[in-house]
Amino acid sequence: MEHDHNTTLNHNETPWFYECSVNLDQDSQRIALFLLYLFLFMVGLVENCLVIWVNWRRRHSASGVLFCVLNISLSDLMVVFTMPFFMLEMAMSDVWVWGRFLCKVTHLIYVINFYSSSFFLAFMTLERYLTVARPTTPSCFPLQPRHRRWLLCAGVWLLSLVLALLENVHVDVFEWHEPGCFLMPEKNFTEWYLSLTFFSLTFQLLGPASVIITCNILIARAIRASPDIQNHRDIWLLHVYSLVFMACWLPYHFVMFLLLVDVLDPFLMSCNATIVLLFAYSLVQCISLFHCIANPILYNFLSKSFRANLINDILSRISSPPLGSVDNAADGVGRSQQKERKLSNASTSHSEIES
Repeated sequence: MEHDHNTTLNHNETPWFYECSVNLDQDSQRIALFLLYLFLFMVGLVENCLVIWVNWRRRHSASGVLFCVLNISLSDLMVVFTMPFFMLEMAMSDVWVWGRFLCKVTHLIYVINFYSSSFFLAFMTLERYLTVARPTTPSCFPLQPRHRRWLLCAGVWLLSLVLALLENVHVDVFEWHEPGCFLMPEKNFTEWYLSLTFFSLTFQLLGPASVIITCNILIARAIRASPDIQNHRDIWLLHVYSLVFMACWLPYHFVMFLLLVDVLDPFLMSCNATIVLLFAYSLVQCISLFHCIANPILYNFLSKSFRANLINDILSRISSPPLGSVDNAADGVGRSQQKERKLSNASTSHSEIES
């Protein structure tokens, strides 16, 4: 998916594109971005499928943190499934061959993940803060009444969909030399791009980041002040959570801001700077998707209980019970029930810090 870079030109002046002297190797760019997307697709697909597979059986758990983890993984898995389209588009020099419908659908899924992943991550951090520092405060996603949990969850997805549709209505296939899937309004480009940058910066970065960073700092203080906590080595993870979120999204929004400056004043930047900026946009857009592989690691695979559940589930799939013994069968049922109880009560890496 590409943004169209509109500029205005005074015909009495020398066109800015004649001043270009930088020559970026297009083939090297495409190969590098293709390999990055391929890596994100393969690793993200495996990680998020494993997270959903292991945690799905605990989806009715009272833990609001686990509920948010599942929604984050579902959101990340959705965008992972669209990556092959972006990979091939990149390999074919931004040529789109899958038609108008898939152009709109893949971009819609991407933008829904753009917002929903950050929203659920902020809610998960808030849930963890309430559990650690304010245990008497009701959860954001309580198990009872169940309708409150699902209404709030549906509200987050609906808000993400509305924000995505505001952008997606301007996505279409345009054909010059070759067809391409572009984000380009028919008129009022400057006003539209200003609004788009404001909404994405506010709802995707500033809002969730303020909740995530503040809650993680407060959780770290609460843990340090708790006499029951013997091991403080995991406190650094709280700051890693915040740093990873900012590392994924801050470069993207910084480049978006610079593109906005260029749209507002097309002659402020040189042609060389503009070309580098457009390549930087493609790069930071790819880098931002690293959250699809960072989230499963930080919020699941670092958890001892998750790893234990994962190993148990794998072993239960590849091993078969002995045949011809009623006692063994009954014993297997008992072990299965015990395993279900342990699985339901197991925690993620977040709740391990809480305990």
